[in-house]
Amino acid sequence: MAAQVGRLERFVAWVLRNADVVVALCVAMGIGFLEIFGDVVSDDVSSGATLVVLGLLATGSIVERVRRPAVIHEALSGTRQALEDLAMVRSLSGNEVGEALRKARQHTNLWYFKGGTGTYLRAVTLPLCVAAAKEQRSQLNVKIDIVNPADERACAAYARFRQMFGGQRGGDEVWTTDRVRRESYATVLAACWYQRQLTTLEISVHLSSAVPTLRFDLSETCLVITQDDRSRVNLLVERGQPLYDYYVTELHQSREQATVLDLRVASPLGQEPTVDEVRTLFDDLGLPLPRVFTDSDIGRIIEKALHAEDPYRR
Repeated sequence: MAAQVGRLERFVAWVLRNADVVVALCVAMGIGFLEIFGDVVSDDVSSGATLVVLGLLATGSIVERVRRPAVIHEALSGTRQALEDLAMVRSLSGNEVGEALRKARQHTNLWYFKGGTGTYLRAVTLPLCVAAAKEQRSQLNVKIDIVNPADERACAAYARFRQMFGGQRGGDEVWTTDRVRRESYATVLAACWYQRQLTTLEISVHLSSAVPTLRFDLSETCLVITQDDRSRVNLLVERGQPLYDYYVTELHQSREQATVLDLRVASPLGQEPTVDEVRTLFDDLGLPLPRVFTDSDIGRIIEKALHAEDPYRR
């Protein structure tokens, strides 16, 4: 019984959806039977009925045409949204990278970095973001994730990666294990030094034993993904896009798996840190400098920490 009721409901629904066709079919069949079995219907009625049938069919055609654009419009809306989503992931090359990072620094109170040794972070991002926070008397939250300078194996692997894919410009220092270690130590030193320049700066340094192949700079407005292989494109992802949110989570998870330094225990630093101050600082952090590092090596670390060259200006 229930099955019969279900079939009846589906039949009634079909009739209602196709009422124009059903009426046209009934009129046409009725007039046809009357003409076949007698002269009951006059020519005028027959002609009028024919017009009614044609009119109903035309109405059905019009309704179908009205329905069809709605479906097409829905499909186009989906395509348009997909294209808009793709437009939010933009490729960058050449000077576009520096410009994208400049815009990312505007009106942001946070900066998350993950990469190799953080040269651009030291040279541009930290000093300019700290200066802006000082001027605006605002808080600044910085999280840094770099190669652990105490992990010689990771530093050697990153040096090989830079030699293979980073290219070499005239006058550039060759990427070696010791250079990677100096660069990473310099970023740690820079973080400690800038923390003392701005009381509203919350900064953390996380040291990873994984070798990164990409650099991530994330602000409140966008994410900039860059790499050392100059033959490949870099990417810009606007905030509000799923990829931006995915990488917020990814960067958090990466920091969770790294070694975090407690910068609060670090000893004071002068405006121009001395070699002895830097040695003591790293001892306090539980990240002592290698014994083979001479005073000259430490001097280079200080120079790289506070006077790094912008790599995008070369």
